[in-house]
Amino acid sequence: MASSSVQQFNYPTTILFGPGAVSVLGERLAAESPANRTGRKYLLVTDRGVVSAGLVARVASALEKGGLSLATFDAVNPNPREEDVIAGARVYSSGGFEGIIALGGGSPMDAAKAIAVLATHEGPLERFDDSKGGDRFIVNRVPPVYAIPTTAGTGSDVGRSAVITIQRTGIKTIIFHPTLMPRIAVLDPELTAGMPARITAATGMDAYTHGLESYLARGFHPMADAVALGCMELVIENLPRAVRSGSDLDARGRMLLAASMGATAFQKGLGVVHSLAHPLSTRYGMHHGLTNALLLPPALAYQLDRRSAELAPELLGRYRRAVRLFPGHEGSGPEALPGAIRDFNRQIGLTDTLASLGLKREDIPALVREAFQDPCHSLNPIPIREEDLTAIYERCL
Repeated sequence: MASSSVQQFNYPTTILFGPGAVSVLGERLAAESPANRTGRKYLLVTDRGVVSAGLVARVASALEKGGLSLATFDAVNPNPREEDVIAGARVYSSGGFEGIIALGGGSPMDAAKAIAVLATHEGPLERFDDSKGGDRFIVNRVPPVYAIPTTAGTGSDVGRSAVITIQRTGIKTIIFHPTLMPRIAVLDPELTAGMPARITAATGMDAYTHGLESYLARGFHPMADAVALGCMELVIENLPRAVRSGSDLDARGRMLLAASMGATAFQKGLGVVHSLAHPLSTRYGMHHGLTNALLLPPALAYQLDRRSAELAPELLGRYRRAVRLFPGHEGSGPEALPGAIRDFNRQIGLTDTLASLGLKREDIPALVREAFQDPCHSLNPIPIREEDLTAIYERCL
């Protein structure tokens, strides 16, 4: 596999982008210690779906050719849990490893970061809850993490946080620290080729949601805003192509970049959609990207319909710019954004409803309590009340 097509970006994570980038990672890590080229041992954190897809064997072969020694930990759930992290930290601590390589979607990448924390700090994991200032307890050197995404959605390959469901509370909890940012992110479109259309669509809409919510979030961050707009443009232009053809490496490569850009942008903040989505994943096991896609239209429509007076003119201009990225909406006003996203969902095959996926009216009060505690809505364009969360969930029935 030739590496001449691999490009390197630094923003601020070192990103290796292009077909063959995995082989370049192996060469880079082996070269860090020339006197010990065959003895560098890393823990490969992944999940069983990635194993069954044959990607672990493929990646391991490429890395081992570069001179690395690998052990695989694949006991990561689709929505990573504290018990996954405890088990992984136990393996890391007993293995003489020099670092962690995460392979897969957001779940293995988040689990890998949390494993790095728990392998070097006394638990429990709940102690490091970012909403309670838990980052102050991450004081020891954590092992380096390297990320190889096999889906184009979460952008966790460039992120400084992990989202883990805590065993005691059953709540998705954010673990955050700057040292958790992967040293190198490997964006190799060959690893996403052949991904099923539905997963391609759902993960792609996760990237779009990151771009849109960060763009609309309160606060002054023009650099994040520019990256967010670029993320949304890439998704709108390339996700339909990637859904139509699993072998379109150009579209899949651009979607990997969109996912990384979305995660880079949301250092500015996110919004109410993520707060609504998190408890749906923990209670029903819904796919996070799909849930975001289905929540976006009703959440945006509710804010525009019911609380538009609280949206400043400058913010309404952002809604207008966001909707005009969609073909056919070049002259549309902000009120057209929910419909444009709904139409885009249909175009890429996401025709579900949250009710069809399991949302029940009797569960809404408990979901609202959990969503209101979620910190993501703290920078939503308008301040969020519990009654807003209730109304948006009810619009999804």
